[in-house]
Amino acid sequence: MERKKIFPGNTVRNSLLNRNFYYFMNFPIRYYENCLLCPRYCGVNRVRDDGADHSGFCGETDQLRVAHVGPHFGEEPPITGANGSGTVFFTGCSLRCSFCQNYQISQKGLGVETSVRELVEKIEDMIRDHRVHNINFVTPDHFFPHVFRLVSLLRREGFDLPVLFNLSGYQTPEMLRIAEEYTDIYLPDFKYSDSSLSAKLSKCKDYPEVALKAIAEMVKQKGFFDTFLKGSEMAKKGVLVRHLILPGNVENSVDALTSLFVEFGKDLPLSLMSQYHPVARQKDEALNRPISHEEFDRVYAHAVDLGFENLFVQFPEKSSRPQSERSLFLPDFRQANPFSFP
Repeated sequence: MERKKIFPGNTVRNSLLNRNFYYFMNFPIRYYENCLLCPRYCGVNRVRDDGADHSGFCGETDQLRVAHVGPHFGEEPPITGANGSGTVFFTGCSLRCSFCQNYQISQKGLGVETSVRELVEKIEDMIRDHRVHNINFVTPDHFFPHVFRLVSLLRREGFDLPVLFNLSGYQTPEMLRIAEEYTDIYLPDFKYSDSSLSAKLSKCKDYPEVALKAIAEMVKQKGFFDTFLKGSEMAKKGVLVRHLILPGNVENSVDALTSLFVEFGKDLPLSLMSQYHPVARQKDEALNRPISHEEFDRVYAHAVDLGFENLFVQFPEKSSRPQSERSLFLPDFRQANPFSFP
């Protein structure tokens, strides 16, 4: 992944435990009985205590399910570093975008049930074996009670790597306030400025306003990515916002960048991504192809014209790869190593 403007930084890690430790260690199930973990507020009883399936919109019950644990080398450089980001990919998603690049786990339910203790052990092994730079929880919000407990256990056992919550942007300020003391870095998406597009592709017309409020809460808690402030290569704290350019929807991207600039200013750390790859067949024909260089150039030029100072840029792949061939950035979670990176 080619990136532009990599700024160094440093920070001191935050407190290891928090006032909610006892609650989440002993009563995480209560959060699933009338699930309000995401802004859909569906109120589903996700507790699977009678042998029946009690799935929420996210597709998951109260049984923790994980698709992959391992180092990942495709994140932004201050997250990946030399040894990789220690990713934990959870099954299911509260957003379930029709075009999701991780569709095998967000749409198809690929993953295995695991206990918090088993997952702690897998993460500990990953840290020891690969010396990853951080612990990166990907789409953790529909399993927040388990994740809070997991982080608390890792902290109690002396693991003090930065914790990342890699999120869709569709979170509630209430849950983020609880999440504050369990994470050091937020990596939210800002997918849509167009509410009709978010309704069509993610079944949530309120995404733009909800995501801006969620990102504002994240910035209030952690500030901007510290690599732009402190002078070290690896991120320890802060917020980095990602935006994926969708083919045929350049105006959505242009307006999304404008909204972010108006809300947060030129110093907001922003990652502009071009890695869209068609997966499941889409009703909108434009979404059945990668983005064009012309589409990318227009969005990139707008980011530059707005004056974003802390900008990571993923330029489109230069190869003449056939559209039917998997992109380097499109994972296959059926494999031991889902990604095509070293």
